[in-house]
Amino acid sequence: MPFCRTKQATMKILLIRVSSLGDVLHNMPMVDDLKTHYPDAQIDWVVEEAYVNLVRLQPKINKIIPYALRRWRKTWRDKATRDEFKSFYRELRKEAYDLVLETQGLFKTGLIMGLARTAPNGKKVGLANGTEGSGYEGISRIFHNQSVTVDRHTHAVLRGRLVAATACGYAVNTPASFGLDKLNLNPEWMPQGHYIVFFHGTAGASKKWARSNWISTARDLQIKDWPILLPWGNAEEKQEAEAMAEHMHQAIVLPKLTMQEAIVLAQRAALVIGVDTGLTHIAAAYETPTIELYCDSPKWKTEGNWSPKIINLGDQGKPPSVAEVEIAFETLLRMQE
Repeated sequence: MPFCRTKQATMKILLIRVSSLGDVLHNMPMVDDLKTHYPDAQIDWVVEEAYVNLVRLQPKINKIIPYALRRWRKTWRDKATRDEFKSFYRELRKEAYDLVLETQGLFKTGLIMGLARTAPNGKKVGLANGTEGSGYEGISRIFHNQSVTVDRHTHAVLRGRLVAATACGYAVNTPASFGLDKLNLNPEWMPQGHYIVFFHGTAGASKKWARSNWISTARDLQIKDWPILLPWGNAEEKQEAEAMAEHMHQAIVLPKLTMQEAIVLAQRAALVIGVDTGLTHIAAAYETPTIELYCDSPKWKTEGNWSPKIINLGDQGKPPSVAEVEIAFETLLRMQE
């Protein structure tokens, strides 16, 4: 049954999506949807502490409740850790929510839902099933009042939007809107003019695009004479960036970036080319001209499908060619003319 509050009534809503970077980002359009239908709603969000700064970019979030299981589990016997968890528990229990939405479908996130308080007639809504390849845990349903079934091939953005829409009784019939604030940081390494970003690093080796492809693509992009910025997240990615830069015109290997600096990098680029990773998806969320490269992950899961400024290439087991990227680049350039 859909939630029966009128649009005029003030609602208190809790969103639970704790990780990872891309998945937290892909839940942002739920917020715009809910505020469209309940403009006065108070929306709070439980998220892993590493992604608090990302959630802060959504101005319609009232309160962020940091969660630190990744750190707590390493020092669970320490008094400081137990005290920190107690503080989290108290913060979580401060409000009695009309609606609690959990879109990760794991026991640990279901448990957070179970700990949260609801108002009289409030309800807790989550996923009835996972999509293909997801880490869904069916035991999470024991914490729900309502479980929402989704198609096995439901896009990561649409999945969360459908949970909220089903709970509240409205339809999802508009393109996704992320509603992210723009950051005003001006790091020393930031070029003054146009620049291109290659988001080449990713946790899974099979999701990477071959070094030779990046080098060939950089050669094709020389026609614009824009510097190519190469960020990295660990020592291996830094070595890869340095090896690539040796064969690229105007390539700059960036220093270690904070989360906010990486977001600014994606936000202000003239063009982003990146593999299936969180920072590429952040660029797409800002509708930066973005070419997403799918090498060994299914495109249907996360492709940017809300703006013509995003071009998605390749698919699971079908890495895109350099020629396809060049055509996509020319297409995006024509849009800006």
